[in-house]
Amino acid sequence: MGGLFVKKDLARLIADANDPNAGEGGHGGGTFKRTLGAGGLTALGIGAIIGAGIFSLTGNAAAYNAGPAVVFSFIIGGILCAFAGLCYAEMAAMIPVSGSAYAYSYATMGEFVAWIIGWDLILEYAFGAVTVSASWSSYLYSWLHKTMHIQFSDTVIRFTKGPWEMVVLNDGSSVHGVWNIPATLIALIVSAILFRGMKESAVVNNLIVVTKVTIVIIFIALGWAVVSKQLWIGDPTASGISSFIPVRQDVLRGTEMVKGFGWQGVITGAGVVFFAFIGFDAVSTTAQECKNPKRDLPIGILASLVICTILYVLIALVLTGVVPFNQLGVGDPVAVGIDRIVALRGWSMQAQQTFTFFIKLGALSGLTSVILVMMMGQTRVFYAMSKDGLLPWFGQLHPKFGTPHIATVLTGLFVALCGGLMPMHLVGELVSIGTLLAFVLVCIGIPLLRITSPEIERPFKTPLYWFVAPAGVISCLFVMSFLPTDTWIRLIIWLEFGLGIYAFYGWRNSKTSDGSAARQKPHMVIFMVALLAFIPTLIWAIKVFGHHKG
Repeated sequence: MGGLFVKKDLARLIADANDPNAGEGGHGGGTFKRTLGAGGLTALGIGAIIGAGIFSLTGNAAAYNAGPAVVFSFIIGGILCAFAGLCYAEMAAMIPVSGSAYAYSYATMGEFVAWIIGWDLILEYAFGAVTVSASWSSYLYSWLHKTMHIQFSDTVIRFTKGPWEMVVLNDGSSVHGVWNIPATLIALIVSAILFRGMKESAVVNNLIVVTKVTIVIIFIALGWAVVSKQLWIGDPTASGISSFIPVRQDVLRGTEMVKGFGWQGVITGAGVVFFAFIGFDAVSTTAQECKNPKRDLPIGILASLVICTILYVLIALVLTGVVPFNQLGVGDPVAVGIDRIVALRGWSMQAQQTFTFFIKLGALSGLTSVILVMMMGQTRVFYAMSKDGLLPWFGQLHPKFGTPHIATVLTGLFVALCGGLMPMHLVGELVSIGTLLAFVLVCIGIPLLRITSPEIERPFKTPLYWFVAPAGVISCLFVMSFLPTDTWIRLIIWLEFGLGIYAFYGWRNSKTSDGSAARQKPHMVIFMVALLAFIPTLIWAIKVFGHHKG
């Protein structure tokens, strides 16, 4: 029971989810209130999915990676998510516990892999919220300044971006920002809502989802009539699908040159916008708050994925059809798009202001719900890891609100700090690679459990699992290989830091080990330190590989 790959018993895992006393004895007690149905879960998924991809990353992926062919990036991302979503649906219905891919990995591949994926999920959820909070700030500034015509001093403008991003002052000059105050504030507000409880958070999310889906549909309807098909042509010398794709070239992104366009750019774009699809993943973290998880979780996961993929493709077509793709590399591409749409339609100034006002307000509300669901998912992963003894503190539930309040507070502070300082494109790529890694492990888990635990009840079964699961693994790894080398290096450094925490805390305090004496011996820590020492060599190898590809 003391090994690296000790697995959590499936029967015990499911029993703990329904035991009101599970987790007591120093790691927090109690379980969540079951308040969510299929409709609420679908809304949570849509709340997370519709936002970042449409309102933020579409523009960056078009400007720097795929050009008008960003629509193919979304189609590729949707196909990959279909593989992963079917695997998630089976896992979530079979193992209805908080923790998502972390919990599934614990039951299928053991504690060490579970730790890696749990630590990786912080990239997916916490840094996902950071990315969207930065975009939320850009839309707020656009709404106040360009739509409401509020003038800000140069000092105030510098507090709308972090120190690694450039802002344009009133005289047209560009300087570095100081601190992204709006991004920090929205993170703190959302954490306060989550602190109160899941029911309250779901009500707020449902209201926002209705608003932003309506706004997205209006944007598509308004823009489709004025789309210029000529703007979809990235390479006039090509024909067919290839005409959408600009030729390979280096593109200036901020102060760095990146390799974009061509089919490689399309695949890279798929990796970048993949972040936008992680909402269905977040649905699985609420398993212990579902009224009927065996039925409702698969519905919530798959329904939200299908609805949002269709909307993504449509809005990508409209956005690149009204604005030249090289003008979309901003934090608020839909704001740029709606300004262009109302100008093309030749409406009166009053009509322009009205539609622009509501579209940008819808974008703000949509991004808010993404932040809410991402932060909620992070607190549930922390809760699950703490209940297993791998992390301290986070397993405690608030005596009145029944929420993981310590995890919520610390997640809120983390997102607020990073959102104020970190650039959006850097964090977004980290989120994408973290998400892809999580999907790989979930897809691996399906055939493993079919072989090792065929007797377990499966309310939902992945169709053609012998094809779907391997296809999910291969396709996710394929897209990961096209992400920038620096993103891989940052992922490795992040995992290295997490392995250090596991070596010196999680390994010794794991509840699954049942107090094994071997856990207290130093040889495991020595092994982990040796593993960490191998990381610089791996980083060097990836650098060489990246240079060779370039």
